[in-house]
Amino acid sequence: MSETLTQRVGRLIAGSFHSLVDAVENAAPESVMAQAVREIDTAIADVRSDLGTVEAQRHLTAKRLTEESSRHETLGEQAAFAVEQGREDLAHAALGRQIDIEAQLPVLESRLAALAEDRTRLEGYITALQAKRREMNEALEDYRRAMEQRASSTATSTGSSRPGESVHDRADRAGAAFDRIFQRQTGLSGTRGAHADAAQLAELETLSRDNRVAERLAQLKAGKR
Repeated sequence: MSETLTQRVGRLIAGSFHSLVDAVENAAPESVMAQAVREIDTAIADVRSDLGTVEAQRHLTAKRLTEESSRHETLGEQAAFAVEQGREDLAHAALGRQIDIEAQLPVLESRLAALAEDRTRLEGYITALQAKRREMNEALEDYRRAMEQRASSTATSTGSSRPGESVHDRADRAGAAFDRIFQRQTGLSGTRGAHADAAQLAELETLSRDNRVAERLAQLKAGKR
């Protein structure tokens, strides 16, 4: 079964970091992180394409609705005029056409409302994907800086790279740096335990929750006045 646009966006927003942590264990975090950014860019382009289609359909539907509403009004005037002129046959035809239009108007209105919902949904996808792209780009830059600092520190302390370093050793070093990025970006524990900023993240979460509680309490008090 092919992946729907909604499933694809949800996967990119919710699952990217998990796949990247797995990639760290394969000692290829940077390339996978860069690929994830490119995948998000592709998804944004695809959503924009769908949004363009929805906007075109919305424009055509709104135009049709306006035309049919205007036609309905004109037919009513024509039917009245035909009766004045003693042409009930013409009035009958105009009124019949009016009834046909009345059957179509609710469908057009429903279609227009559905397209408006689609537009809002797709615009939300773009906003979320753009936010995730910024997050991923920041994570990628942080990772690169961490690797540069680690390499510089290693060179300073040893004077050279460690001879005979295995793939697993490189994965461990890469993973240690990425865990810090993962913790900061997601607020979840990394693959190798707690980090120094965990307490700060917990404090921030508490402050945010207290603020929401205060807002709801103020709303309750205002409602009793």
